[in-house]
Amino acid sequence: MIKAVLFDLDGTLLDSAPDLIATLNHLRAGLGLAPLPTEDLRHFVSRGAIGLIRAGMPPCDDETLVLWRDAFLGHYRENSFNLSRPFDGVELVLEALQNRGIPWGVVTNKMEFLSIALLEKLGWRDSTSALVCGNTVSNSRSDPEPVLEACRTIGVEPGETLMVGDDLRDVEAGNRAGCQSAFVLYGYADKESRSELAQGTPLIRTPQDVLALLEISGAE
Repeated sequence: MIKAVLFDLDGTLLDSAPDLIATLNHLRAGLGLAPLPTEDLRHFVSRGAIGLIRAGMPPCDDETLVLWRDAFLGHYRENSFNLSRPFDGVELVLEALQNRGIPWGVVTNKMEFLSIALLEKLGWRDSTSALVCGNTVSNSRSDPEPVLEACRTIGVEPGETLMVGDDLRDVEAGNRAGCQSAFVLYGYADKESRSELAQGTPLIRTPQDVLALLEISGAE
């Protein structure tokens, strides 16, 4: 029985690609480079600032990469909620979880100062039972530590928890933590990631599919 649900943020709960890619194009403009289309870069969003920079900026040395990352984060911090919005159906799912008394949390590689600001702007901060970010614990992404930390915060066993994300590493982290894991198809996942999923991994085509999984598990 599933007693709690953990979500990735970017590409699972929040369509943040427009603002993240706008920030990347802001960096490109500083070098006199033309903007890149959002659709060409959406599947890099789950890889964080460094992943986006490597995908959309010219090749560079490590020192330049750090400078670009800092400039990226500085601009994005002030522009993180211009165009970003929850995916259609997400808010209804979160409301349904709350009505059923099922706590939910966020496990993301996004930094705390960015994640907290976004949750506050979304009006989700008070209803989130756990928030584990890229700098909350020592390890991130496919490591189980962030998922386990979220389970501890909520006070639920991993085996009674569902981890939902649009990146293969989200599923791997959930599985390694001992959770049930589901893979989001409406987010930023590329075809390669989908092909590497373990057989039997539940697929989430719309946010409402999360509720269907809860019903299958016997959650009330």
